[in-house]
Amino acid sequence: MTEGNIQLQRGRRTGRRTGGGATPRTLLPLRRVSSHLSNSISCWYCDFKSSVFNEPLFQFGRKYFRWLRIWFSIGMGFSLTTLIGVTLIILLESARALNLYNGIPWLNNILNGSIFGSYSSLYNITVADIGYMCISSIISVSIHELGHALSATRHPFCALVAFNDDLLQMIPRVATLRIYCAGIWHNAALCLVCALTLFLLPFIFYPLYSHGESLMVLDVSPKSPLYGHLSPGDIITMLDGAHVHTTKEWMNISYVLDKQKSQTNKGYCVPNLMIAGSKNPEITDNKFTCPNDLTLFTTISCNSRTNETNHQQTKEHIYCFPAKGVLGEKKCGDGWGNLVKDDGNCLCTDDESCSSPIHTLGVTWVEITFSRHECGNKENKCGGSFVFVGDIISMARSIRVTNYQSRWFYGVVYFPVVVEKLLVNIFHVSLMLALLNSLPVYYLDGESILEVALCCFSSLTPRIRELVVRSCLVGGTLICCLLISRILFLVISE
Repeated sequence: MTEGNIQLQRGRRTGRRTGGGATPRTLLPLRRVSSHLSNSISCWYCDFKSSVFNEPLFQFGRKYFRWLRIWFSIGMGFSLTTLIGVTLIILLESARALNLYNGIPWLNNILNGSIFGSYSSLYNITVADIGYMCISSIISVSIHELGHALSATRHPFCALVAFNDDLLQMIPRVATLRIYCAGIWHNAALCLVCALTLFLLPFIFYPLYSHGESLMVLDVSPKSPLYGHLSPGDIITMLDGAHVHTTKEWMNISYVLDKQKSQTNKGYCVPNLMIAGSKNPEITDNKFTCPNDLTLFTTISCNSRTNETNHQQTKEHIYCFPAKGVLGEKKCGDGWGNLVKDDGNCLCTDDESCSSPIHTLGVTWVEITFSRHECGNKENKCGGSFVFVGDIISMARSIRVTNYQSRWFYGVVYFPVVVEKLLVNIFHVSLMLALLNSLPVYYLDGESILEVALCCFSSLTPRIRELVVRSCLVGGTLICCLLISRILFLVISE
């Protein structure tokens, strides 16, 4: 293999190759290397260098040389593909930000949900979340740097953070490229491990924890509208008649109910005598209102086929009634889904009327069914139901719930929650680290990968190569800064 001159700009791990021709194969050290520690400070960063890990890393690399070569060769192909793909994505996103096109729907969902979905608002981040992020960052960065170090073990140098630039320029281009791509490859592998572990977590914890049967309440903030109604350890079984098994279902049902709040046809069979004894509504600013803690109700038909949805509501059809007064009554209407059998017959007797709460703008009527921890998930024994009237999305986010329930002791239910949260954070941090280092920007691995990759094209003259590298780095850095600023603005404004 004939080697040409390679000139690399000074970056985080870059150096200059001045020699031509292939370098001879070097031998790994046979003696213990010096464990001398040194500190160095530059205008961009401070680092702490140590050589105490060189010997065990060299021994590991010498023992599994062939497997590591295959492993990092696959990683090189993956990282180069990722570099091209991420570059195209930031170009498309910059065009979408300039309103040049509407974007790709599935790509928008991925960018908006998968990477920053777990940190939807900076105001909701707790001290525990900061701890998770710090631990996840340490693990992700360590795996990233370990990838660089392992890929360099077959050469006469080894490092976890900074390479010996003089020795780095003496090895072939492909070997250099494998070293630079190793960090991205290891972060991608870490994401895969976290995803598989999250998928298998319910099976791993099965002997000690049940999963997906119902939701257990972990914490209720004093500012939550459910404070005083739910307590840690309570089990939520149904949300407005729909069974809830996971936290994802909890949020999905809440979003659906929020969108359907003005279109539902859910009612309760209220005795006519109770309706006759109810209070009449007041008219304020051409709107019906109820005094105290009463709720507006109106009589409806049992199914939408006979219900006149566009009829003009009059004061005779509207009355004020306490919300908790209807919880023990039978359900009617076709808005309850499978909870009420829709066979065209009304479940209410002749002495009852199907009454439905009137929804106002921004307010949703939701019935929450729960049971106490000591009763399991059988709400009929010592649980109950209550009605929440208000912003259902804020309500759903105001409590911490989990899919896991301990089979033995309540206190240990936090263990799978901590493991799950840590795995999710490691996945997101490692994914962001891999994507950031794949970008063609200054002072990251993408800069070095781009330079070395272009040097492999002998048809490019050094001047054209330098022009392409500089243009890509300047443009990529500016676009990335703008996109990151835009994302941070959207996160802070939520």
